[in-house]
Amino acid sequence: MASAPPTTIAGAPPLPVRAPRGATLSCKGWPQEAILRMLHNNLEVGERPEELIVYGGSGRAARSWADFDAIVATLRRLEQDQTLVIQSGRPVAVFTTHARAPRVVMANSNLVPRWATAEHFRQLESAGLMMYGQMTAGSWCYIGTQGIVQGTYETFAAVARRHFKGTLAGRLCLSAGLGGMGGAQPLAITLNGGVALVVEVDPSRIDRRVAAGYCQRRVDDLEQALKLALAAKERKEALSIGLLGNAAEVYPRLLERDLVPDVVTDQTSAHDALRYVPLGLSIPQADALREEDGQDYARRAVASMVAHCGAMVRMHEEGAVVFDYGNNLRGQAQDAGLRDAFSYPGFVVAYLRPMFCEGRGPFRWVCLSGEATDLQRTDELVLELFGDDQTLHRWITLARQHVPIEGLPARVCWLGLGQRARFALALNDLVRRKQLRAPIAITRDHLDTGSVASPNRETEGMRDGSDAVADWPLLNALLNTAAGADSVQIHSGGGVGVGLSVHAGMVVVCDGSSLADDKITAVFATDPGIGVARHADAGYGIALRTAAQAGLDLPYLECTRGAPPGWSGDEDE
Repeated sequence: MASAPPTTIAGAPPLPVRAPRGATLSCKGWPQEAILRMLHNNLEVGERPEELIVYGGSGRAARSWADFDAIVATLRRLEQDQTLVIQSGRPVAVFTTHARAPRVVMANSNLVPRWATAEHFRQLESAGLMMYGQMTAGSWCYIGTQGIVQGTYETFAAVARRHFKGTLAGRLCLSAGLGGMGGAQPLAITLNGGVALVVEVDPSRIDRRVAAGYCQRRVDDLEQALKLALAAKERKEALSIGLLGNAAEVYPRLLERDLVPDVVTDQTSAHDALRYVPLGLSIPQADALREEDGQDYARRAVASMVAHCGAMVRMHEEGAVVFDYGNNLRGQAQDAGLRDAFSYPGFVVAYLRPMFCEGRGPFRWVCLSGEATDLQRTDELVLELFGDDQTLHRWITLARQHVPIEGLPARVCWLGLGQRARFALALNDLVRRKQLRAPIAITRDHLDTGSVASPNRETEGMRDGSDAVADWPLLNALLNTAAGADSVQIHSGGGVGVGLSVHAGMVVVCDGSSLADDKITAVFATDPGIGVARHADAGYGIALRTAAQAGLDLPYLECTRGAPPGWSGDEDE
């Protein structure tokens, strides 16, 4: 539980922040230029750019506006053999390294385990010594709501395959939270044919998602929302509704009406007690209480989380398909005394782990030119290379029709070990042959096969019990540094809160050079490869087979004849 409100960002923000476009460099090389543009793009598409907040309630791009200005100035003077070091959003040093080294390395929100509490972090943050980087916020890899749409689409598609014969048509899906992460939910559900009823306490967030095309309707009254939703369900018509209200009130009210949705989840900012809005408070009232008495605010927020999570537990008992979507609502409720908070599973252990075992995950690319035509050509390229992948083909087709461009044109799709290198090399070749107007920056979500240790989310319920082993994301960052990624990041917290996860990110820039070819070949072997190795080491059959097919060199498993001790050979996911 947090004990003090987040620090106020001082200084005059240079708003609006907009990422540079075009083929003209303001830096001394494209890797530096790409990183600079991605920093700006984070704020161009962010939730509260005036506070440097990108998403997740408090995930920042820089510690202060003075730090932002210093980062920009340093990137513009950074040489091709230098590395800029970022510590929790502050540029602290530049070192001469070499051309193959990252141009930027950064770490956000990391504390020694015994002191890794929300209270201690808030003290440091209030003193201006740290910032919360979330995942892609602090590493400048955020691409707007689309960044989570595709993963959310994949999750709901897996729900449909597992429970409803491949479609959500005729199914009512209840969720909450339309912020930077949750804003993807309405579109992801309707792309799978379902009816989305998403509760959001902040009217401006609903309006933003409707204006952007991610949500179809805003409704301020529960009765009207249910009338629309149930009618659409009866007709098996896809519909998304943003309902103004507090989930801690709406979820229990549905149970009082004996109305149990088909699918239930949640993406409110429950990882941070100071960003979850308590029952009975409007947004202005919540803002005032947070500043006046952070302890009372957090106490009331956690009590509301217990009501919220308790309603989801009851819906699960009543037969709904219920899953946690990685925001630590269950953890907060359990810590506050709700003993059966974890009676429903997390989304990774329930739906995504088999894909992680194959090295599949959210591969993203950003068109630094700012031209929609560049995005169109890259969409065509991924379909040319992987058109036989029906899930990927359907996603790209739907994304081109329904996902609006936010900031620099970008796309995300799930690719596996081997596929990532093949596509990245092809992108670099397009740049080399001047078929694109400027280079491409490749990144990914940190929710990936080998980049996260999060016992309440990505690594929940690991077969070998290694849920909390954080060596793997640290090894991911070390490997990507050795392989030559242009930016490498390590964070603590993510969407579950300080001290509850460790994760790593990376960026590789396709500037058409042969050096970029070398970096791509190495990074897109190490980055997904360590994820396959991690799951193979845990004893997952899919990962063991993927490793064998890819020719991964796994010394310990080879010495134990291809499987960890205790693995019988006939187990699977």
